[in-house]
Amino acid sequence: MGKVYEALDEKLIAFIRRQKLFFVATAPLSAEGCVNVSPKGYDNLAIIDARTVAYLDLGGSGIETHAHLRENGRITLMFCAFEGAANIVRLYGHGESCAFDEPGFAEKMALFPAFERARGVITVHIDRVADSCGWGVPFFDYQGERDQLRRWVVARPQEEWTARRYESNALSIDGLPGLSRHNEG
Repeated sequence: MGKVYEALDEKLIAFIRRQKLFFVATAPLSAEGCVNVSPKGYDNLAIIDARTVAYLDLGGSGIETHAHLRENGRITLMFCAFEGAANIVRLYGHGESCAFDEPGFAEKMALFPAFERARGVITVHIDRVADSCGWGVPFFDYQGERDQLRRWVVARPQEEWTARRYESNALSIDGLPGLSRHNEG
């Protein structure tokens, strides 16, 4: 049924590129902390090589992924087939977050030329790739992307957008550090 791979191959890469949605899971080290699972849409995943992917973090209501990666680096990405043959592919690895105000961000942002601005780029160094049957995943018809998040990101002047990022993304729901102005520069 399921198979484990050492790295992405052409077949897995083709499957991942066909998906319009993927999920990101992270967790703090604390047993009392919250596991976070976030859906990611848009065409915002870059396959850098067979053991490295990156995705654009446009922002959201929380800063869990960023905070968890800063604390422990653990991350899993999951891709499900909602059309065609049933399949699920999971990428297990260690991630790093590069926020908009950190060195190296411009180079990472260049992987996503269709986007003007983002809170960060998450890079995942893959330790394990596994697929599974996906028989329990229902069929869904893709109708298009919602444009609200992209519009929200670019609708504000840079200064207002930056201030909002620091204000709303200072701490994770578990109290882990998120974004802080000390990163500016």
